[in-house]
Amino acid sequence: MAFAVLLLILVAAAVVLIPWQHPPTPSRSAQLAALAEIPASAVAKGKEFAAATRPGGYLSMAAGLIAALVLGLTPLGARLVAACGRPFGGHWLAEAALGGLAVLLAAQLVTLPFTAWRHTVLVRYGLSTQNWGGWAADLAKSYAITIVFGLVALIAFYGLTRLAPRLWWVFAATGAALLVVLMSLIYPVLVEPVFNKFESMPAGELRTELLDLAARDGVPVKDVLVADASRRTRAVNAYVSGIGPTRRIVVYDTLLHEAPDDEVVMVVAHELGHAKNNDVVIGTALGAIGAAATVCGIAVLGGFPGLLRRAGVDSITSPRAVALLLAVIAVVGLVGTPIQNLVSRRVEAAADEHALVLTGDPGTFASMQQRLATANLGDVDPPAVLFWLFASHPSTVQRIAAARVHADGG
Repeated sequence: MAFAVLLLILVAAAVVLIPWQHPPTPSRSAQLAALAEIPASAVAKGKEFAAATRPGGYLSMAAGLIAALVLGLTPLGARLVAACGRPFGGHWLAEAALGGLAVLLAAQLVTLPFTAWRHTVLVRYGLSTQNWGGWAADLAKSYAITIVFGLVALIAFYGLTRLAPRLWWVFAATGAALLVVLMSLIYPVLVEPVFNKFESMPAGELRTELLDLAARDGVPVKDVLVADASRRTRAVNAYVSGIGPTRRIVVYDTLLHEAPDDEVVMVVAHELGHAKNNDVVIGTALGAIGAAATVCGIAVLGGFPGLLRRAGVDSITSPRAVALLLAVIAVVGLVGTPIQNLVSRRVEAAADEHALVLTGDPGTFASMQQRLATANLGDVDPPAVLFWLFASHPSTVQRIAAARVHADGG
């Protein structure tokens, strides 16, 4: 019942809080008109880059899913967990911590060759500025963060199953929801600095204009920071991260080098739209509800003995069932990806509209979108099926078309 109620709350919250209808998606004819504005060379380069990167992405996704299913729907995962705990007498803590991490990292390592393949493509197209040493260092940092947070989650989860054998799911669901909220608060100040150095933007016209823009928008920000993105990429971007006292505007140094100030202001205006629309808060709330529902769903799985036998375990609360849990999460994540991307596209479209209203400059918005697509080698008009499945943002032609519609008073 708790699982069903949480799912209903999640769906109801998404229906109410996500801007499903406004702004409307521009017509296909408007998109084709926008496509005609983009230089043919930029369109061709973006499609060439997409054709080079997509196969590796699809293979990586397939390999990760297959690995999760093999580990979770056969006794192999349970045996791996048991082997990790055997030197410690099969203690649950050793199985949960070491065995759980072994399963988690095994599923990730399967995708490592495809991650390396993607890096070679990025280097070949000039989008990555990293050598293999820098790439490996970032990968090691990512694995280290996975280990730290994975250990906390695994030990807390299986500890609760022993402290409260009957009601563990109540406490675990509550803890999972609170963890999502906590991560939203601490991620900007603890995790982001692991990968980038951030320095306050020097005093000047641009910094003043960005702070004034945020103030005019009614979005208080702690600081304007510049991230040293150029040490790993030539891609351009900016974002507003954090909630409340941790909120700050972050601008890639590549954006400052590539774009004129008015386009930088436009990118930040879009990101301020996310803050103004409370997208981080709404996303955190939906994530917290989803995390709680996931824990309750895990408890429901315990009532399917056939599934447990297939995984080689006798209880869903056994650390040896961790591979089964990850397999289920992988399947649910794959099925839910198109829905998550649909939500993301609507949220991004609303932030685009906010930027257009805030700045009143659709011309700069359109030129900024062209620059982003050119610098980031984006596919400005991807195939419809791939767009629906995998695109987290409106396409470039949709965004330029939206700016033209706004300029015409639509």
